[in-house]
Amino acid sequence: MTTEAAEIDWAPIIDLAGKVSREIAARWSVVEADDVKQEILLHMMEEKHLIVKYQDDEELLRKICWTAGKRFAAKERAHYDLMDDQYFYTPDEARLALRSFLYTDEELGDMMGKEDDLLRCRITDNLVSARIDAATALKKMSKRHQEVVTRVFIYGLPPVDEAERRMSHRAVDALALQMNRVLRTKRRDEKE
Repeated sequence: MTTEAAEIDWAPIIDLAGKVSREIAARWSVVEADDVKQEILLHMMEEKHLIVKYQDDEELLRKICWTAGKRFAAKERAHYDLMDDQYFYTPDEARLALRSFLYTDEELGDMMGKEDDLLRCRITDNLVSARIDAATALKKMSKRHQEVVTRVFIYGLPPVDEAERRMSHRAVDALALQMNRVLRTKRRDEKE
């Protein structure tokens, strides 16, 4: 055992990891508290060089536990979405839905079943559904992400710089995730 690991009082950290894991499992139905706790403790062991320095700062340790636990829960959620045999949106489909905002609903309806050169696709019910989900999801994103996807993907303006280009791609990834949340919510509401 290293001296760092020997210097850490693990009992309060294990208790804190247990509390946080139960809270996360209550909010994320795809994970079990024991699995979350295991991931949190694994993260703490991997970062023990930092934990030894801050083991008396319970607030910081709680944040670390939450971050590790939420990261694990999000990874499990993404895996579940991929493997649950249900349709989910990709970032490319989110981009296409954003580009469709150039058209009014009426214009898009008139183009149904036809090829569109601007969007480079056939206009189908799937695009209309994706557009509705994107509009709902976009409202739930941060103002900055809304602004950048509007500028770059809806209006088609080039990114101001490399940082904005990277941000626009991260924002579309976040939009696709949010669209999938909207889709899951619709499915859940339909079942109830």
